[in-house]
Amino acid sequence: MKKNATPKIDYTLILIVILLAIVSIFTLYTLQPYMDQRFYLKQTMWYTVGTIAVVVIMLFDYDRFRQVAWILYGLGITMLLMLVFHIPPAVKTKGSWGWFDFGVMTFQPAEVMKIFLIIALAHLFVRHKEKFKEATTKTDLWLVTKIGLVALPPMLLIAFQPDLGSFLVLFSIVVCMLLVSGIRWRIIFSMIGIAIITIASFITLFLAFPDKVEQVANDYGFEHVQSRFTAWIDPDSNTRGDAYQLIRTMRAIGSGQLAGKGIGEMQVSNIPEQQTDMIFTAIAEQFGFIGSSLLLILFFLLTYRLIHIGLQSNDPFGSYLISGMVGMFTYQIFQNIGMSLNLLPITGLPLPFISYGGSSTLTYMMAVGIVLNIHYRTKVYMFDS
Repeated sequence: MKKNATPKIDYTLILIVILLAIVSIFTLYTLQPYMDQRFYLKQTMWYTVGTIAVVVIMLFDYDRFRQVAWILYGLGITMLLMLVFHIPPAVKTKGSWGWFDFGVMTFQPAEVMKIFLIIALAHLFVRHKEKFKEATTKTDLWLVTKIGLVALPPMLLIAFQPDLGSFLVLFSIVVCMLLVSGIRWRIIFSMIGIAIITIASFITLFLAFPDKVEQVANDYGFEHVQSRFTAWIDPDSNTRGDAYQLIRTMRAIGSGQLAGKGIGEMQVSNIPEQQTDMIFTAIAEQFGFIGSSLLLILFFLLTYRLIHIGLQSNDPFGSYLISGMVGMFTYQIFQNIGMSLNLLPITGLPLPFISYGGSSTLTYMMAVGIVLNIHYRTKVYMFDS
């Protein structure tokens, strides 16, 4: 059985990322007249740093991540604990203890924790499969237990910052990796049912006892979660408060209509966090439905390419890694655009590869580097189906 050991670089994935980078930098450039900082220059710098990170990751076999999986996981947990206990350089920004401030730059540990969790869970899945060759209901339940023991600590630490958006991203990563883990579907459906009941119960309680829910949220530091949920349910109730950002966002998107107003033509200005969480509004207002659709096509191609590479990989560790990346990207894309259209509550998540942000951009580039590494080192055997 011959094998093709010739390294393969996925130029399609690279091209998609380059196009997304161009969209990001150009959009930030068009926002320059409305911003007090040159975000497009900073974003260019972060893409340069991210490219260097991709090159460094490509130098090593991705299987090496298995050897340091728990070291990376422990490093991530340590950083999150520093945030929870307010240990310098931890700082409070916009009501959340989610950042390190190093003077010349800020860093968000929750972003890299996404990559660390994916690596740890992929390693956990592979070790479990190696130990239990024959899967049973008992071994599947034991695997779910181990997943919970690994995933819950970072999720809870991030929730206590509080950072609901990153919490949901980690949850999506776990769900996506579970779906490809081979666990019996009745177990997965049972977990989905519990999640649906929990969410439905929360919504019912909120609608039935809004004052009490608000009091509990305020007592435990989750008042911003409650206020954003209220703004989503009834955006017209407080147009000067929590719903201000949402209302202006929808006006900007709607004003773009089919073909947009043109480059730099944005009448709906002063949208909070437009360079980060709400950057989709700048694209929709300037380029309309057509420009927004082209961006969605790019995201679809990105997701398709990730899934294709994951299916091509004949190494379980590589496939699990990519499944986690798919969960991370797809949820963030869906959530960010969904909250801009008022389909989902605002959670403060950036749009992958498009929104300004050093920690997030570097994390996405690291993820792409790992995927490219997997594709680069995937061996193709003759007569492979």
